[in-house]
This record gives sequence, structure tokens and C-alpha cells, in this order.
Amino acid sequence: MNQAFLDFSGKTVLITGGTRGIGLETGLSFAKRGALCVLTYRWGDHDEADIYDLFAQHHAVKPILAQADVANPDDTAALLESLKAKQIHKIDVFVSNVSSAMVINCFDDYTLKGLKQSISYSTWPMIAYTQAIFKAFGSYPKYILGVSSTGPDDYSIGYDYVAASKAVMEVFVKYLNYRLREFDVCINAVRSRAIKTKSLEATFGKDLESFAKQFVPDSYWILPEELAETMVALCSGYCDTVTGQIITVDKGTNFFDNLMEIYTREQKRKKQTV
Repeated sequence: MNQAFLDFSGKTVLITGGTRGIGLETGLSFAKRGALCVLTYRWGDHDEADIYDLFAQHHAVKPILAQADVANPDDTAALLESLKAKQIHKIDVFVSNVSSAMVINCFDDYTLKGLKQSISYSTWPMIAYTQAIFKAFGSYPKYILGVSSTGPDDYSIGYDYVAASKAVMEVFVKYLNYRLREFDVCINAVRSRAIKTKSLEATFGKDLESFAKQFVPDSYWILPEELAETMVALCSGYCDTVTGQIITVDKGTNFFDNLMEIYTREQKRKKQTV
């Protein structure tokens, strides 16, 4: 997307889990277009200098990095008060990006406590932050985005809790669209298929990417910036009639990513080697 096409100057974008992976790329996409991005994190698993350098290299607005556990209401309130102290008077875009859950290896791993914890990190912040933003600033963000995945529809190894919590979040997107309709809020969930991030490696292991090379081309993977650009577009003002939707960013591959496609590629490979 041509960054000159959209101007977010004067806008504030709040992104949870914004210091790496999808969150970081989303912040960069908005900041390149003039937005002030607030990137939250729970732990210090990033290098602040590297992030500032990355934004500077792209001539993007320097972000605010803020430590805040999305499942801790006190952290949320403190974060928003700190932003008000910085003379920020409104949150224009809120991206609920954080997802955290235990990897499930067998049926005996299922516990209600584990499910609740997954929902508290992967689902509830979209609601809790939206409520807290209204309480702190007196208005809701114009645009609210939840980062989901194709997990609710497609099986992934150990992904049980994440998939369940993403499914709950997607249901709330539809209901929040109704509940906040009178406030002219646009809320959507953006799904993607596999994206090469540290979270992907942590969930599925280091061997998945090399294994996948045997069966799928590099185009199988969605790039973080591709998902980020989709979210920028949804907040551009040109897509305001799109709300309450679950949008899949996958280049249309969900239709043909199946056994038949693997078979077809193998047949082509055999012909090329003859």
C-alpha cells in the first residue's frame, strides 16, 4: 500500500503486544503514515533501541513503548493515565493483538483454569481496553481491531486454547459491533494463516518451517507487513461500511490448501524432473 495515500498524522494508535511480530509491524505501518503508536509489552523481551532505530529508518513517528500486562486492570488504568499525562487526549485506533495460551499436547492437558487464562489474554483485553479507554478519555476508539487466526476453523498442533479464545473473540466482535453501533465505532477481527514470527516458533517448534518447505511454496506464508497493511486499510476511512466482520488475510489459499493441491504440486514436480 502506498503510504503517501493515507495520512494518520495527529492520530494515536494503541497496540497491545506491539514490540515484536505482528504488533510491531502494525505499529510501523501506522507510524510511517504519521500516527503516534503506543506499543505495549508484558516482559522486556525486546531491545528498545532496535525498535526506535527501525522506526527512524522508515522515517516513522517515534513510538511510545509501555510495559503493561493486558490481563491486569491496574496496568491498563495506569497506562491510560500515563498517556493522558503526555497530553494524549484520544485513542483513535485500538489493536488487540496479544495472545497467550498453554500449548496442548493431549486431552489431559485441558483445564478450566488454563482456558480462563487463555481467554483473559487472548479475548478479554479487546473488551476491557475498550471500556477502559472510554472511562479514561470519554470516547471510544473510532477503529477497534482484534487479531485472530484461522485456528477456529482449521486444526493446528497444540492450538486448542488459542483457537477457542480466538473463536470467542470473533463472536464478541459481532456483538460489540451491535452494542457500540450508536457511537459510530468500526470493529473487526482480522484473521491470517501462518505468519513467520517468534510466536509461531514458540507454539509449533523450530522444525515446522523446514518441514513445510517439502510440501508448500514460500507463498504459503503471510508476511507480518501484509496483515499490518490490511489493518491500516480498515482504519483508513475508506472501509467504514466494513464492521462487525471476520476478515481473512490469506491470498485466497484456504480454498485450495488441501490434499489435492499437495498432490498437484507433486505431479508438476515429477514432470519437471523427467
